Amino acid sequence: MKYRRLGRTGFNVSEIGYGAWGISGKQWIGASDKHSLAALQRAIELGVNFIDTALAYGEGHSERLVAEAVEGAGREIYVATKVPPKNRLWPARPGIGIDEVFPYDYVIQSTEQSLRNLKREAVDLQQLHVWNPDWIDRDEWKRAFEDLRKSGKARAIGISINDHQPDTALALIATGLVDTVQVIYNIFDQSHEKSLFPACVKHDIGVIARVPFDEGSLTGRITEETSFPDGDFRNYYFRGDRKKQVVERVNAILRDLNMEDPHYVPELAIRFCLSDPAVSTVIPGMRSISSVEANVMSSGQGPVPPQVKAILARHRWDRNFYE
Repeated sequence: MKYRRLGRTGFNVSEIGYGAWGISGKQWIGASDKHSLAALQRAIELGVNFIDTALAYGEGHSERLVAEAVEGAGREIYVATKVPPKNRLWPARPGIGIDEVFPYDYVIQSTEQSLRNLKREAVDLQQLHVWNPDWIDRDEWKRAFEDLRKSGKARAIGISINDHQPDTALALIATGLVDTVQVIYNIFDQSHEKSLFPACVKHDIGVIARVPFDEGSLTGRITEETSFPDGDFRNYYFRGDRKKQVVERVNAILRDLNMEDPHYVPELAIRFCLSDPAVSTVIPGMRSISSVEANVMSSGQGPVPPQVKAILARHRWDRNFYE
């Protein structure tokens, strides 16, 4: 496992982190707690030292599983979590004030609940789970984060940027009020490379790249016949003819790279994310030991060669399947 500096936090984090939404027991169906814990523990054994979870993931269930896996790890594991929007709207809606989403007392109380779930006195990174640039000058969230730092309950602070909206964080990054940003970044969504990533490098902001597989599109396993369990989030994400669109896009990538085996796509997706020096860590969801082992191996392969990166740049796909 290779490690990178998480911006000005100074944390040296594994470049393959662990995205813990999929082990929440809700929205992602099919993984038992037993298998999730085994995957988490195997990731830690293989050098993963950064885990990203959230209070909203199973209403704390993901955090509690993380606490169980981290207990007795024998070395420092950096745990990041998030304050869910009080109005439970993802992404943040224009025109809705911060008093309805992140009032001061709510941010403090949510953090304290997360600490109880995680069995920790401090969270390494606390993040707002949505962001609206209209809030940049409001005092509520800034005062809450400042007090969490002063009390020692949060070592660093950041935001999770709304789906496919990287430029909404540019003004915030310039203020120096946050230490990290979390963004969707993958072969299909490369929009961050134009403005956001250069700004993060300039201001020494850590970048956490989420959804490297585009919720499964870039695993090479989605076909037009793929089905998901009832209640699984992916039934919504891949509704209509979207699986057909994904298959055509992935096949186009394979053709351009003269590749025949779609099983190489996940490694390619991870290495693509790691090719941008602004990225501190990539956090794929991993619910099985086999997925953990395959993704961790990608760390040792290094970034994709420049000529491959140039080819992949042609496969940017501007769309939003979350809508």
